Amino acid sequence: MSGLLGYCRQGFEPELAAELTERAAEAGFAGYARTQRDSGFVVFVCDEADALSRALPFSSLIFARQKLRLIAELQGLDPKDRIAPMIEALHGQPMFGELVMEHPDSDAGKPLAGLARSLGNALRPALRKAGLLAAQDDERLPRLHVCFVTGDHAFLAISQPTDSAPWPLGIPRLRMHADAPSRSALKLEEALLVLLTERERASLLRDGMRAADLGAAPGGWTWVLTRHGLRVQAIDNGPLRQHVLDTGLVEHLRADGFSWQPQQPLDWMVCDMVEQPRRVAERMATWLREGWCRHAIFNLKLPMKKRWQETRLCLDLFAQQAQRPLTIRAKQLYHDREEITVFVTAPRP
Repeated sequence: MSGLLGYCRQGFEPELAAELTERAAEAGFAGYARTQRDSGFVVFVCDEADALSRALPFSSLIFARQKLRLIAELQGLDPKDRIAPMIEALHGQPMFGELVMEHPDSDAGKPLAGLARSLGNALRPALRKAGLLAAQDDERLPRLHVCFVTGDHAFLAISQPTDSAPWPLGIPRLRMHADAPSRSALKLEEALLVLLTERERASLLRDGMRAADLGAAPGGWTWVLTRHGLRVQAIDNGPLRQHVLDTGLVEHLRADGFSWQPQQPLDWMVCDMVEQPRRVAERMATWLREGWCRHAIFNLKLPMKKRWQETRLCLDLFAQQAQRPLTIRAKQLYHDREEITVFVTAPRP
């Protein structure tokens, strides 16, 4: 089999399938998506998988938690020996730096975690004996992914460390901090981890920078920003948790996040308001167009139907109305639900 394998949030398989199909066609590649509702993954069959993978960088995909290039699909695996068919299917492949045993993040996939873990313990020495796996994990080499979708059905796939998520299943495992005012804090923490590079996090999040949090109550996103040393104007008519205010870095302004504007340009603006996505996109574009901030992270709450179409419409609308060169990255994060998260940064004048 030749093609791509993408993991996604359960229930968003149609969105990832539509995204891959449209993006592949725009890049000039023929192919088709294969998936089932609630499976947690999409297969995009394409004869030119290597070229397609290069044309669709993982960082540019919105609904994919992980992007892999397929090596083989194995069905009817014998429970008494699943390893021999895998070794045979991998014949001629280059050496891998790591073996990642996985299953879809779905109701049907999660019970396979034990099988994946135990089989991985037996598969690693077999791969090393066959010269297919480095003696020690080597992050410079491609990774081998074995994804079980049932006990006798698995995909073998490859990922490049520089063009894929570094976490199993594409999910960064973040823990809820005891002081976090709400679980929404995890969304911003994940956004900073996934949508920004390590260099960007070091240069764009520094002590003393100034930010606005639109729709801040009860203060989850404001709290995250203060942990990076930013001074925050928290805009919301609702109350903030007292320990967020006690940081000494927060000014709480009781105002409407859709009408408030800063008196002077800020480094950052973040927004997690529950509102129609097009209205949010237009307001965020105003912030960047008017130069009220240089960097922004905001969420777009998606409708129940035609979510890929609405995503493209809102991002195109934002880019058009911002009227300036911008770097735009969007992703449906693990801690997102019916939404996507967008990071935007403007180049220095």
